[in-house]
Amino acid sequence: MEFIRPYLPFLIPIILLQLLLSVVALIDLARRPKANGPRWLWVVIILFISFGPIAYFLVGRQEE
Repeated sequence: MEFIRPYLPFLIPIILLQLLLSVVALIDLARRPKANGPRWLWVVIILFISFGPIAYFLVGRQEE
């Protein structure tokens, strides 16, 4: 665990940003009546792919 310690000041903000983007993307997906593609697939992409929230905001949102 000692090898990670010097990188923590850089990793913590990135991890927090990823969590925040994921939560905001999931809330936006839940509130929208339609999405480009199946909703369950967007949930999987948002949660399990590192760039999933960004992909959702660029491609997955369908304008009302």
